Amino acid sequence: MKKPQHRPFTPTFPHQPATTLTMTAAPAAKYTEETVLWVKHHTPKLMTFALTRPAEYRFSAGQFSRLGLPEGSGFIWRAYSVVSAEYADTLEYFAVLIEHGPMSARLAELKAGDTLLLDKTATGFFLPERFPDGRDLIMLCTGSGIAPFLSILQQPEIWQRFEHLVLVHSVSYANELIFRETLHKLSQHLLVGDYAHKLRFIPVLTREADAAPLNRRLPELIANGSLNRAIGLPFSAEHSRFMICGNPAMVKDTFQALLNLGFTMHRNRIPGQIMMENGF
Repeated sequence: MKKPQHRPFTPTFPHQPATTLTMTAAPAAKYTEETVLWVKHHTPKLMTFALTRPAEYRFSAGQFSRLGLPEGSGFIWRAYSVVSAEYADTLEYFAVLIEHGPMSARLAELKAGDTLLLDKTATGFFLPERFPDGRDLIMLCTGSGIAPFLSILQQPEIWQRFEHLVLVHSVSYANELIFRETLHKLSQHLLVGDYAHKLRFIPVLTREADAAPLNRRLPELIANGSLNRAIGLPFSAEHSRFMICGNPAMVKDTFQALLNLGFTMHRNRIPGQIMMENGF
């Protein structure tokens, strides 16, 4: 997928957000050192990159990896959802570079041939197979929250199980919808191409009101019925299953908007219609 190249975003700020962990000890037995295969800067703040994948590395679509770098006498670790399919030979990630983020500052300088540390254990329970039933899988995300869904959409079983798949990606500006071509190419995918007609992609632009029909935050679009109408499928406890991933404020408010409509959180022993995860 060819995108115009931009000057990389190179923040240099003194402090780090709470979502980044600096650890003084990380036993070598718990991680491997992987090589960066390629890096693409789609906008000054959005980048994708791929790493070599150890033969023994296993993950489920929807899970995240912990990636790290040496930092002083210790290490800095950050969680990134895997974009790649479970069966891919390499590991691809999508990063939004954050101001005042020490990991973002390092990633902004990343290039092919560099190395990153990969925790040997993938983590997370943001897995659609946890839903025991349902007809319509509705994936709601902002920013980098699209990453786990890109992995999920490459799994044949998800297309076979659900009658309708809906991906709603909310970003600020149109140039941040960097995965349009990736989604379009699903129709040519060897394993899922025959089912690609089931997917409905709904872009939302919150800061370009004239560029898309939907231009408000996802919680508002749910509350006023605009999202339901755009998707063209009635929301119901019987058929609808919601997965939410993105910035914490969006996840919290979207969850509340769905609660207000009568939907409930899915738990292992108490089936519901909503599953959620913060994208960062």
